[in-house]
Formats: sequence, structure tokens, C-alpha cells
Amino acid sequence: MVVEELLSGSGNRRILLIGDINRAFSDAEVVHRLPCEIQANMLDAIDIVARENFVVIGVVMSGSLGSLSSALKALRQVNSDARIILLARMHEEPLAIQLVGSASNGATLADDYLICPIRANRFYEFIEPGYRVRKASVATSAVVDAVTEAKIKQLEKLATEDDLTSLKNRRYIWEFSRQIIERSRKRNEQVTLLIFDIDNFKHYNDVYGHLAGDEILKQAAVLMRRCCRQHDVVGRIGGDEFAVIFWDDPHRKALKEEAERRSALAEHPKAAIFIAKRFRKELEKTELHLLGPKGRGVLTISGGLASFPRDGSTVGELFSQADTALLDAKRSGKNRIYLVGKPQSDIADVG
Repeated sequence: MVVEELLSGSGNRRILLIGDINRAFSDAEVVHRLPCEIQANMLDAIDIVARENFVVIGVVMSGSLGSLSSALKALRQVNSDARIILLARMHEEPLAIQLVGSASNGATLADDYLICPIRANRFYEFIEPGYRVRKASVATSAVVDAVTEAKIKQLEKLATEDDLTSLKNRRYIWEFSRQIIERSRKRNEQVTLLIFDIDNFKHYNDVYGHLAGDEILKQAAVLMRRCCRQHDVVGRIGGDEFAVIFWDDPHRKALKEEAERRSALAEHPKAAIFIAKRFRKELEKTELHLLGPKGRGVLTISGGLASFPRDGSTVGELFSQADTALLDAKRSGKNRIYLVGKPQSDIADVG
């Protein structure tokens, strides 16, 4: 049997992993043989952290945001010096971002996060570049230094982000949609997909040049991200086409019973319609200096909104339905966003 060993310049470094590591590591069997402590139960873990000192605490994300937030506060209270790393599935990334940005008594609830599943050596390389995991007979790559670590992060960014707008790319949007639909199927929640593009974008590119076209795309990305809620996911999925994934706000889980009492038209979450309307208004006020004095308020978009489970039960079905609604909006004169199944009604007509 091959035995893995962890090499480090500081053998007394203490690491605690909390939660079901099978959800976080693709090679969980390796993690069990590395010099770290594993505690499946959060309450027991908090008790251990209160009695023993840990330099790094990895927390496998699961459950509601509220309970996880309280647990992280407790970990901070009993060990304010530990570096807390969240181990998040792709659909949990928006919540991880919230937790990393949230503060309790002046300290953030978590210091950073990793998208899972990951391999054990990737986790150790992340928490300290000088670490490496190797097998007894065959060593892995050379010790990861700070430069290599930066390259790893850059490659991860390129794999999930659009390089022009810094939004999520098509690959990320597709996989996130798949995961959040599966999550929502189990919890009886809703997901709404908005697909939109810039009206007459080719005209701007041809007349004003690609530099102006790029500026339009970047401006649209900034405005949409600003209009959305923190947990919504915005991406550029190709050319001048964008996608936004709206899903049930984890902060409002307790109010779900009220949210279920919706009219037939409002089965598409009201928040998605409201945000799309706000985005269109922001575009109307936007100044595009590269277009000259006529560059204010000229941008418009056309789009389509499709919701799970009403309009489709898979990622492919939702994208297909939203695309169809977008095309209906284009054929009807542009500068409008249509709901699936209601080509006669722009969201501007929805109260």
C-alpha cells in the first residue's frame, strides 16, 4: 500500500477540517492519511478549537447561511488567529463570497474560500505554498513557491471568468445552473435565468471600432452586477450575450411560505423582473464617451426570462426557453425583455 506523506518546513503546524470531507475532496482517502484533524460535527469542532490551537481551519460548507454564519462567529470567538478557509461547491460560491466579506466584531467570518471538489495537495498548496503532498516512491511536483501559487490562481480565474468583463464565463454559468437547479429541485425552490444581448451591437463595432464595442460590454457588465443582489450570478456567455441566474435568497428562507403565494404571472420571481427593469433604466442613463456627444442613453437590450421548474427542468431546457423568448423580443422591435410563454408582454408591462 502506497503511503502519502506531507512535507513542510514547519512540522508543528496544526490544521483542522470540519464537515464531510467527501463533499470537498476528490481524494478524501488521502486526506485521512495527512497530518490534520478531521471533525464531522461543528459543535464538537468548536469545543476542540476552544481547547486546542489551530493555525488553519477548513470548513466544508453545507446547510443554511444563517447556521453557518453563527458557527463561524463561534470559531472566531474561541480562536481569533486561525485562518478560516471555506470549502464550497460551485453553487455555494455566492454564499462563500458573502461570508468572506461579512464581519463580526471587526473580524471577517472567513478569510478565503476554495471551489470544490479539489485534491488534497491543492488544498495544502493553497494554505501554504511551501507544502507538497508526495507518495512514498514518487514525488509530486517541486515545492510550490509563491510565484507558482500565483500562476495556479490565475489559471483557475481563466477557467471560470471572462477576461474582458471579469464576469463568470459560459462554462461556469452552465455548471452553476446545473448545480443550483439540482439544489432547488430538492428544496422546492425557484431559479430564473435571464439571457440578454446588446441591441445593434454590430453597428457600434462597425462604426466606432472594437475598442468602443469592448467598452460597451464592460459597461453593461458593471451595471448589471451593480443592479443584482450579491448572491445572483452574472456571466458573459459569448459575444455580446449575457446571462444572469437569479435564485432564492438564502437570507429569506423563513419567508418562503409567503413567497409561494404568487399569482400565475408572478411565478417568475418578482425580484428578477425588478432587477431587469432597474438594469434597463441604468442603461438609459449611461454615458459612453467613446461614442461622442450622442453616447448617452443609446444602449438598449433585448432578453428572455425563463424559470425553473415552470419553464424547464434542466439547464438545457431553461437556456432554450430563454433564448426563444429573447428572439421573440428581437422580432417584436428590440428594447424589451419577454417572459417565456408571454411574447405579447414585455416585463415593462408587469406591475
